[in-house]
Amino acid sequence: MRNETIRVGIVGAGANTRLRHIPGLKAMKGVEVVSVANRSRESGERVARKFGIPTVYDTWRELVEADDTNALCIGTWPYLHCPVTLAALENGKHVLCEARMAMNASEARAMLEAARRRPHLVAQLVPAPHTLKADRAIQALIAEGYVGDLLAVELRATQDIFVDRQSPLHWRHDSDLSGFNILTMGIWYEALMRWVGPATRVMAMTKVSVPRRKDSSGVMRAVTVPDHADVLVTLACGAIAHLRFSAVTGLAPGNEAWLFGSEGTLRLDLATLALSAGRRGENTLREIAVPKEQQVGWRVEEEFVNAIRGLERVTRTTFEDGVRYMEFTEAVTRSAQSGRAISLPLTR
Repeated sequence: MRNETIRVGIVGAGANTRLRHIPGLKAMKGVEVVSVANRSRESGERVARKFGIPTVYDTWRELVEADDTNALCIGTWPYLHCPVTLAALENGKHVLCEARMAMNASEARAMLEAARRRPHLVAQLVPAPHTLKADRAIQALIAEGYVGDLLAVELRATQDIFVDRQSPLHWRHDSDLSGFNILTMGIWYEALMRWVGPATRVMAMTKVSVPRRKDSSGVMRAVTVPDHADVLVTLACGAIAHLRFSAVTGLAPGNEAWLFGSEGTLRLDLATLALSAGRRGENTLREIAVPKEQQVGWRVEEEFVNAIRGLERVTRTTFEDGVRYMEFTEAVTRSAQSGRAISLPLTR
């Protein structure tokens, strides 16, 4: 459909959808954002007025089944990603789905299988954007042998805040809405896969620091998603990784990723994406300037549209990669709950 107008419906106009996806899609030639369905009719109408979207549907099912679209952008919380994706593909519509992919690995595999049954339709996940600027530089340094054999990885992605026992229940605290997705674990594992490949074994310990919080109606609810996780990982490349994710580490040092090899070390400042490195025989790390041609910016909507038009293939992010990070996420929870190491890929 290289010359056909791409008519996009928005299911769930969340913050990133309003900030990135709707403006990005509307800015592209031959693309129209024609409909929206949000959590309520009222909120959908607000989004429609703000962005000039002509049609508001009361439910996501009405939008998906309507014949005024041929592509969908799904910006809901994870609990709806799988059912909306399956319905969209069943109705012959291309899908751009917000991260995280799904609630669990089973849902992610169902989404992948549905997409594979319809190879003429584009199925894309919104990628983890945090490291796009540095990804290619890290990949190139590893590929050219800068670190030698990769031996160990350390990644710390924490919030330098003290635990807040009074804040209300957020959707990220509720496994009924977020599934096995813990903090920012999924996006950082996705980035790690880009650099060094997937994990084969996971051992985790997690903690829920505030077991009950008030929801929006003032009712006390159980908190089921951890706010701290320490994960030990065996990578397919043979290295061992230690990953820490937390929302309770007050005054913690800055977030960073270290890649330790037999001949060299790489360090990425996760806040600034400043990359530094050093090799055997050197006493300190030195900053490495990432060439502009290696820096990848945000082009999610462009990639989605180009893939629909047959101009490129989806690379950031495929459903296959989504299944890998959802299996990792589930493995962390399984390990923490059982006290055992979990092998990847998961057995069904």
